[in-house]
This record gives sequence, C-alpha cells and structure tokens, in this order.
Amino acid sequence: MVERMTLIEKIDQWATTSPEQLCFKGTKSYTYSQLKTDSDGLAAYLEEAHANQEPIIVYGGLEYEMIVSFLACSKSGHAYIPIDSHTPADRVALIAEVADYTAIIAWEDWPLADAQGLLTAEAALDEMATGACPQGKGVNGDDNYYLIFTSGTTGVPKGVQISHDNLVSYTDWMLQEFGLKTGQVFLSQAPYSFDLSVMDIYPALLSGGQLSPLKKELVNDFKGLFTELPKLAINVWVSTPSFADVCLMDPRFNGEENPSITHFLFCGEELAHSTASKLSQRFPKAHIYNTYGPTEATVAVTEIEITQDVLERYQRLPIGRVKADTAIYIMDEAGQVLPEGQVGEIVIVGPSVSKGYYHNPEKTAEAFYDYQGKQAYKTGDGGMMEEDLLFYKGRMDFQIKLHGYRIELEDIDHHLGEVSYVKAAAVVPKYVDHKVQQLVAYIVPEEHSFEKEYQLSKAIKEELRKTVMDYMVPQKYLYVDALPLTQNGKVDRKGLINEVNGS
Repeated sequence: MVERMTLIEKIDQWATTSPEQLCFKGTKSYTYSQLKTDSDGLAAYLEEAHANQEPIIVYGGLEYEMIVSFLACSKSGHAYIPIDSHTPADRVALIAEVADYTAIIAWEDWPLADAQGLLTAEAALDEMATGACPQGKGVNGDDNYYLIFTSGTTGVPKGVQISHDNLVSYTDWMLQEFGLKTGQVFLSQAPYSFDLSVMDIYPALLSGGQLSPLKKELVNDFKGLFTELPKLAINVWVSTPSFADVCLMDPRFNGEENPSITHFLFCGEELAHSTASKLSQRFPKAHIYNTYGPTEATVAVTEIEITQDVLERYQRLPIGRVKADTAIYIMDEAGQVLPEGQVGEIVIVGPSVSKGYYHNPEKTAEAFYDYQGKQAYKTGDGGMMEEDLLFYKGRMDFQIKLHGYRIELEDIDHHLGEVSYVKAAAVVPKYVDHKVQQLVAYIVPEEHSFEKEYQLSKAIKEELRKTVMDYMVPQKYLYVDALPLTQNGKVDRKGLINEVNGS
C-alpha cells in the first residue's frame, strides 16, 4: 500500500516542479522555492527547541512570514494557533491561557508580559536563513494541524481543533469541485485567525497558486481599494458576502475593470439574493459559489454555484449540496432525523468534523458525539433539506454571524457587564433580509455624569474595545431601567429580538 503524501509534502513538491512560481505577492514577491527553504529553516529550529507536541501561537497580520510559520509549525510536528495583531490584548491573554502553548512566533510586537518561548520577528528571520532542514515527519493523520479560537458563551474563547485529516478532507473537495486550476491568484483578505482564510491559503498552496493579500488598512481605505484591486489580478475571490457588498458600493467593481476574476467563493455568513444578483450582473463571466460550514467542520461542507437559474428559482438562496464524504441530517431536539421539508437543527457527520474543543471536555460533549460510528457536530443552525439542497433557517440559539464573524451574544454580554458604566446588558441582532446588519445593546446603566446618552454610549464603546474585537462592539445602545425576564428568571432575549425587529 502506497503511503499518502501529507499536505506539507504536496506543498513542498511545487518547490521541486516549479521553484520560481510565485506563492505570495505582497509588497515583495516570494517563490515556492523560498517558501520551502524558509519554512524548513524555521521548522528545524522549532523541532530542536520545542521537542514536545504542544501548539505554537503565531501572531501577526497578512504577511508572507505568517504562512512560513504555519508550514514550519506543521513540519516540526506542532499545531499552530493564528492570532491576528488587531486582537485586543485581553482577548489574546484569554486565548493564551486556554492554549497551553509551547512557543510564540511574533511578527509584530507581542502584547503580553507572559511570553513563554517567544521568538521575535528578527530571531525568526535568522532561523529561516539557516538553510537547515527538519528531520521528523511533521503533522499527519489525526494530529492537530491548527487551532482556531471562536467566541465562547462564558467570555472565554473556545479552541477548535482541526486535524491534518480534517484539512485533507476539506482541501481534496475544494480542489475537485470548484473548477480551480493550477497557478491561480487567490485573494487573501480574511484575517488568518478567521477560518475563512483557510479557503484561500491551502487551496492556493496545494494547487501551485499565489496568495495576494489585501490588508485591513487598504480594506478600510475605500478610495484606495478600487485603485489597487485590479492591480492584484485576482482569479479566485474568497470573502464573506458582506465584504462583497462593500465592494459593490463602487461601480468600478465589475468584470470590465477586474477581468481576471473567474471565481467568487463565499462562506462565513448567508449570501443574500441581492448580493449574488448584483455580482452576476457585474461579473457575467465569473462563477459564483455559495458555501456553508462552521469552523468545527473545517471551513465548509456544502457548495452550490449560483447560476441565473438558481437566482430565478429561489428568493432565499440554498447553501448547497453536501460534499461526497460527509452527511448532513436535519434533527429534532430528541436527535431524531426529520423528513425532507421540515426545519430542525443541522447536524454534520463526516471526516472533516473536528475532534472537539481544546482542553474543554464539557463544551466538546455538548456539541460533538458519535453518530453511527462517525464524528458528528451539532451546529445550532436551523436548516431544511429540499431534494439534495440544504437551506439555512437561522440560528437555533443566540449565536450569530455578523460580516462573516461568528459571535456568541452571551460573550458580548459578559464583557459589557464588566464595563464600569454598565449594571446589566443584553445584546441582540437587528436583521435585514435574514442577515444580521447590526448589534443592539440593551443597557441598565450605572450612575454617571454624562449629560447626553450618546456621550455614555461613546464611553461604553471605548472601554469595551479594550476586551473584545471591533466587530463585537454593538452599534446601537438602548437604555432601560431593567432587562425583561422570562418565567424562569432568565433575560428574555427572544422578546428583545422581537422588539428590535418589529415582530
């Protein structure tokens, strides 16, 4: 029996067959030959300095060196934990506490005093330049390949474990089903701490493609964005639908000014009919794919190309057909499979489903279980099957997606409750066309000296930003004397959601 090549071996193969092929083009360009040499050098150091198998934190933005670090971790037998440099220090501290890491590779200034095994950018570059090679086999099989931390209900992030084989299941499907060719240029816009980035990193590197980063500073520069986009010569666009909506606000975002784009791949949140329709009109030659999947099932497990026929047939777009090695069941609260056409919880079963949350057996037991001998994950998403298509029917609980980011509303509640101006708080989503457009915070305030409510809101936002990501900061604040409670004495969040959404 021939032993199957690992993901790392497949990526390294491009350094042999196409050494001068570009793998990354930012302010500088880098080849597959450089990628192998650099990741080998760093891996050899990690292998010697950290012989254990504990994970390694990789901290930074959308730099080439981050990709080098990910591969170096894998080659040296370590899972990596990507943390974006825009993450508030308090959240970095929470992740670090759960992570039980053995080292940190920091490409920007590490924000914490606790810096066990810290490898600075300067030191890491020195190791990359050694030309040494790792001796071991690296990450393989059921070994953790990466850990991505998502929002947790108690305010403590949960580390989703994705194994080498989970990632193989996902990338094999991506390279087979989406019509991707070798050597294509992939948009790299999602932060590496967001699992949507896996949709561009690994399909690109496994197919001899090139990553073209679009950094946060440029994304926020609306004027400069549309001058730069055509220069990137992107073939495969990977983003949330929300980012596409931002781009569609400018008439220059079209197929004539961006003729290189052949594919739009969307994940992270629901693709609205209006967004897909505008894209179809602006980019008539491009293929538009809608996909669905939680971080816990390795990025995505369903896909459908949004053709004119699909747009005409469905007002709320389907989220796709399940990949061949996976099964999706719609289940009731008792765990019984529901017939076609009935709405229940989406349960994913198959080889891309995570083994669970890192060092968190309680939360793992709540969401993961064995179903007929295979790993299963209860998504908490409502869904319905119609023929072989899956349709999304909203969250079953109070976890939402905003601009592609998954957020536990209780997580924001927790941190809002710690703000000095707040006695109690409950955050609810405001929906437009079935998509979350805004977070609304109901606040019972402490006594304060502000004359105007907007001044109080500004002060709350400023303090909250110290502990949560920007996308978790509510946009609207409503001040009340007390939060409404259910008969069980819990905050009546459903009632508040209905109030905000006029239903």
